[in-house]
Amino acid sequence: MASALFHRPAAELSALLDSGAISSVELMQAVIDRVKAVDPSVRAFNSSDPDSALAQARASDERRAAGRRLGPLDGLPIGLKDVIAVEGQPLTASSKMLANFISPYDSTVASRLKAAGAICWGRLNLDEFAMGSSTENSAFGPTRNPWDLSRVPGGSSGGSAAAVAAGEAVAALGSDTGGSIRQPAALCGVVGLKPTYGLVSRYGLAAFASSLDQIGPLTRTVEDAALVLGAIAGHDPRDSTSVRSEVPDYAGLVRRRGGPWRLGIPKEYFGQGLDPEVAAAVENAIAHYRSQGCEIREVSLPHTRYGIGVYYIIAAAECSSNLARYDGVRYGHRSREATDAVDLYFRSRAEGFGAEVKRRVILGTYVLSSGYYDAFYLRAQKVRTLIRRDFLEAYREVDALVTPTSPIPAFRLGEKSADPLAMYLCDIYTIGVNLAGLPGISLPCGFTASGLPIGLQLIGQPFKEAELLSIARSYEQAHDWHTRVPSL
Repeated sequence: MASALFHRPAAELSALLDSGAISSVELMQAVIDRVKAVDPSVRAFNSSDPDSALAQARASDERRAAGRRLGPLDGLPIGLKDVIAVEGQPLTASSKMLANFISPYDSTVASRLKAAGAICWGRLNLDEFAMGSSTENSAFGPTRNPWDLSRVPGGSSGGSAAAVAAGEAVAALGSDTGGSIRQPAALCGVVGLKPTYGLVSRYGLAAFASSLDQIGPLTRTVEDAALVLGAIAGHDPRDSTSVRSEVPDYAGLVRRRGGPWRLGIPKEYFGQGLDPEVAAAVENAIAHYRSQGCEIREVSLPHTRYGIGVYYIIAAAECSSNLARYDGVRYGHRSREATDAVDLYFRSRAEGFGAEVKRRVILGTYVLSSGYYDAFYLRAQKVRTLIRRDFLEAYREVDALVTPTSPIPAFRLGEKSADPLAMYLCDIYTIGVNLAGLPGISLPCGFTASGLPIGLQLIGQPFKEAELLSIARSYEQAHDWHTRVPSL
């Protein structure tokens, strides 16, 4: 049994632990052995501590033996994107700027995972400071897609998605600023959930764009995503954007059969640039929902065409502000060549940040500068309001929206590196969710002829994650896409 443990869903592993069929130590060792076997090729991890993980697993087994199980995640290894703080573990953001930084405290999500008994397992690779769509912009080198090692896993949570797909973690946490959970989930054939903005605390997350960032799970199944969300969601007074909202039993609710639902198809999401194989797979998913009695309506999100521009103005502006703290003075990389204070700032940032981070800092500083603020940043915020209004108008007619997650399957390493705009367009179907603060989920809905995963995106109403997860699970249960695993 042990050889197959690393590919089993979290809910199934939890049941095996409860029955005594396996131990947490046995599961953790199987995952550690899997990482040793495949991560030299996949490169999902920036670092890991097997001894600490096994100690956490032994503690879990002792709790179970004493009848003190902490919950369904107790004893399960969950990886964390290397922008989420875990006390005593590295927090590098895949950047030279934080190459030697060890977190002195737990993020809220890490403390909640620990309270649920989960094993915080390793630091997962990403695009530097979460800026990218391919996990190629990392000081640790690129992560590779487990389905085809010559291709990207998506980004910026590429390490998290690749680790789950490759069996290197039972589940993982990522962060989503413009699609950074959902897009890599689609490209790696796993489930990725971006919660409503404010549902999950951002305390302890290395900030990229504070009005857009949200932490969420990457898992093998929709039920697993519900289990992890239930553990990490809820109000946190340490996060000023955290919303006081009821946290229901997501996993229990998602197991109930719901529907039929009214589902909207945004006509703007099925136009030029959509790969034919992706379009066919998503249309087949829509046909399935129709066959189950769901009412399918075409809707319009007319400001979609402004989304990329609005997103890259707002995200870059907030990036410029948030990354100003990395100045070589208090923490992070400090240049040894500086001659004075001003030179220290210039050299430390030039040496510590990679090319994509520098590009976005420069763009963000420009749009916030005197004479340009009103023309760019203020106008972008006004259009952002219109984009959110588009979604809320659509929800007058439908319960959720159905779209592709990514316009294309996983592309080859280096294929888009020289063309930032082409890379940015990979987020065209995901950024609206962040601009509007909505929940979105990606789940597998097929494969290309060459064997690459295709993702289906469902976009829900604010704080209606339970309904969104139910809609996703109703499709997942009728298909076997989520049961397929890459050959490594």
